[in-house]
Amino acid sequence: MSRRPLLHRLEITSVAVFRALYLGDMLCAVPALRALRASLPKARITLVGLPWARQFARRFHRYIDDFVPFPGHPLLPEQEVRHAELTPFYAGMCERRFTLALQLHGNGTPANDIVTGFGARAMAGYAMGDTVATEHTVLFPYPSVGAESDRLLGLVERLGASAAGDYLEFPVAPEDRQELEASGIADGLVPGNYICIHPGARKRDKCWPPRRFAEVADRLAAEFGVGVVLTGSADEAELISETASHMQARAINAAALNSIGAMAALMKNARLLVCNDTGVSHIAAGLRLKSVVIFSKADIARWAPLDRDKHRCIWDPDAQRSAAVLQHARVLLAGTDPHRQRRAGLWPYF
Repeated sequence: MSRRPLLHRLEITSVAVFRALYLGDMLCAVPALRALRASLPKARITLVGLPWARQFARRFHRYIDDFVPFPGHPLLPEQEVRHAELTPFYAGMCERRFTLALQLHGNGTPANDIVTGFGARAMAGYAMGDTVATEHTVLFPYPSVGAESDRLLGLVERLGASAAGDYLEFPVAPEDRQELEASGIADGLVPGNYICIHPGARKRDKCWPPRRFAEVADRLAAEFGVGVVLTGSADEAELISETASHMQARAINAAALNSIGAMAALMKNARLLVCNDTGVSHIAAGLRLKSVVIFSKADIARWAPLDRDKHRCIWDPDAQRSAAVLQHARVLLAGTDPHRQRRAGLWPYF
């Protein structure tokens, strides 16, 4: 068998990429998708993911050409299985005759069996155990450490792709700005003179208490003279209202925005984001928006943004470290030099 990397020894005209996860997890795959596109500029790349991710595929159309909704699997918890769609789904995938099926979902259990069912000429991904390398199957041992984006980028690099940057992205489209403008929420906000507070998370048990978010927002508003915008989805409206009820400063409630894109357009002109460990933290990284991210359950080393100067991650499962959150928010708003922060004892900050 040739020792050349898989991407170099096959003439790849089409790729199916499997990653059936939610927004933050999907954004972590962008560096890998970017490297894949740069290495296979003429190949047709199809994302196979949760139904919501059709909008992700549209947003990242530079790297993704097509989208197929995944009907689910009993061992994957992200969605209920749509049993009636399983047979047509796998039949349709096989009919597409992909050159390569790339498993970017995780450690391979049960994702490798799912991807094998796509009937592609070749298959690659991570797996538990030793490396598997045949002419048409390459499975590398799943890394137990490292940032999520680095793990995924590392996989495609080992397959022969050249890295095209490890940074995240979140393109803001004209329709996102139009929705924001039509909402009136940004009326009167001065770009660079407001902060976003995002108290929600997809899993409510990951949320820092609303009273803590309110405390930090009030102090920052008083000390820096910035406006405060409370962001979140319509499902988080009650949580946003509770946060506002604890505040002394006036806050703009942005829960009325109907899309992630409009929220990103709002955040793009903010000066700082304070949030839980959730997808919005990866949006901030993609927008180059400074952030303080509060972790209570997830692995910081895996899910923290790579730029530790712009993004400060605080471990606070007992909601006892509001002073640390406030301290790092002050540093980011003041623009203190990172070297001075280290000398002042603000580094490391996990």
